[in-house]
Amino acid sequence: MKTGSIVTTATRTGLSLLAAAGLLAVELSPASAQEGYYRGGGDVILVTPNGEILDYMPGQDEVRAMRDHRGRTVLVDPWGNVVATVMPSDGYGRARRRQSDVDVYSNDGYADYDRRYGYSEPGEFTGTVPDYREPAPVEREELRDNLPGLIDGSEQAAYDPQYDEPLRQPMPPALSVKGKSRAEIAALQVFLDREGFSPGVIDGKMGSNVTKAIEAWQQATGETLDPNNTEDILERLRFNGGLPITTYTITAADAAGPYVASIPEDYAHKSMLPHLSFTSTVEMLGEKFHMDENYLRELNPGVDFSIPGTIIKVINPGPNKAGKVARIVADKGRKQVLAYDEAGKLIAAYPSTIGSSDTPSPSGIVSVERIAFDPGYTYNPKINFQQGANDKILTLQPGPNGPVGTMWIALSKPTYGIHGTPDPSKIGKTQSHGCIRLTNWDATELGKMVSKGVTVEFVD
Repeated sequence: MKTGSIVTTATRTGLSLLAAAGLLAVELSPASAQEGYYRGGGDVILVTPNGEILDYMPGQDEVRAMRDHRGRTVLVDPWGNVVATVMPSDGYGRARRRQSDVDVYSNDGYADYDRRYGYSEPGEFTGTVPDYREPAPVEREELRDNLPGLIDGSEQAAYDPQYDEPLRQPMPPALSVKGKSRAEIAALQVFLDREGFSPGVIDGKMGSNVTKAIEAWQQATGETLDPNNTEDILERLRFNGGLPITTYTITAADAAGPYVASIPEDYAHKSMLPHLSFTSTVEMLGEKFHMDENYLRELNPGVDFSIPGTIIKVINPGPNKAGKVARIVADKGRKQVLAYDEAGKLIAAYPSTIGSSDTPSPSGIVSVERIAFDPGYTYNPKINFQQGANDKILTLQPGPNGPVGTMWIALSKPTYGIHGTPDPSKIGKTQSHGCIRLTNWDATELGKMVSKGVTVEFVD
């Protein structure tokens, strides 16, 4: 984000999947998660962009039903990422059998999904929906509660999502995930988070941030991590913090806050708040335990998080990664920040949002100038991006919901830095105003490992 000035103010048995999953909410089976998406007759499945079968039902507030240029139904999240393509199960099974000897990754590190499995390659969505009788524009609509018959054109829209560019130097590719439950995926995310290879928000779902974390971990360790081997992951968890889910008792301080009713979009209104605090106990606890807020609610159905003494289930992320970072690489293509020690060893990696087409990040090498924890923020329209109609200098107070979150690592290129964000679930999925945006907890972890003079290299 291009900014203004910053104001510093178990054994295998003991750790079985049953034990880990026993703390989780009841989930839909893969079969039931696939029902209701196809009008062509027969069973259907939801196929992820990684070529795997989705094992949960995306919620109504998580996806929209859209149509690609071949008329196929795709489910897209609020940030334009394809969650799954709807396919008849028999056709997909035949395609998978024909390609059973082919890895998910092609030689350049990315799958040729359309040629192999019959769904869209990156960049293949167009601005119109094929086979419409009238060439009228189609507007996006929310999914209905029961999600029936989504092949009907009136409930579809074409979309043109953005994808990461191919890696300049691909890391060891992650193995594809096959039919794992959300409990198992959450355990994988917790392991990576504890190792310092952040998957972003922990939500029990596979995605590009998890895949990138696995690849970076493999690059750093020289090992191959099999995300399908849950026993191995749980055994590893035993040695770096224990079970992935634990219990937590909400304290009086948790319930008291302080909290604000809401965070306005307009910076002039933001500047009137005494502190850019959390808006709820759920938001605070989600960030404390590196969790997606919706996932926190799913683990604790019907719970009132504002009542002290309430015992809830939360992710057990473990302590922050420790070490001394000597060099940082901000990989724009991967949307990932890679941290190296003095010996050149990769010791941590974080999903990130880096720049945009309107306000691109710098190229080349810069350095860390200063580190500020819990920073305030000064908006200056003469040197910053234009925010709304604001044409005056504004001072915003510190807080996790501030424009740069809870951490600011200033770079030697003026107005640019590495910082936190008030929207952790969007990391790696949206664009910034030129800087490097991480989750607040990742930015804080990195901030404690860097010092003035550490080099930051932007690579395309």
